[in-house]
Amino acid sequence: MNVLVAFYSRYGNTRALAEAIAAGAAEIPNSEVRLRRAADLAPPDVIAADARWAAAREEMTRLYPEPTNDDLEWADVIFLGTPTRYGNPSAEIKLVIDKTGPLWLAGKLVDKVFSVFVSTSTPHGGNESTILAMLNPIMHWGGIIVTPGYADRAMFAAGTPYGASSVSGANADEPPTENDVAVARFIGRRATERALMLKLGKEMLAG
Repeated sequence: MNVLVAFYSRYGNTRALAEAIAAGAAEIPNSEVRLRRAADLAPPDVIAADARWAAAREEMTRLYPEPTNDDLEWADVIFLGTPTRYGNPSAEIKLVIDKTGPLWLAGKLVDKVFSVFVSTSTPHGGNESTILAMLNPIMHWGGIIVTPGYADRAMFAAGTPYGASSVSGANADEPPTENDVAVARFIGRRATERALMLKLGKEMLAG
């Protein structure tokens, strides 16, 4: 299975969820996982003025390339992650989505499996509305959406049935909890497994 985890993270909280999702996806045999971080859109001087942001950006840029349309076309299952911005996705991950016009026009994203995850500052800071907003383009693409639901006991301790999530605090200094990570790992495994089932079913039908 080809697995893409594309995310934007400023300080590292959404990144932690992305890494847990990647670990869950890797539990499915023969899975290859690509972790990709969307580039910052803020001016360099704004980033430099925040030492914590600058340090996190330097590390994440070194570790994770930017997601491309080639990554999206390559993947069988795609996870999209973002911090919330007033109940909507960040401009950085939205730009990744907005660049997919050629793939959409060619039908390259049809029947791929998708799942979405998010980090917010407060418990009711728009985690579910952000996830729902992220599902809109997936439906335009003809993607197949897989959510955590309440398909695992981990869901009764953290996350939402719409997607993995965490609350990072007003200063973004509270990393995902152990329960948040468990939910992220679960959806990584669940969505990748569903993508594998779909792929095998297509191969059987093709005979």
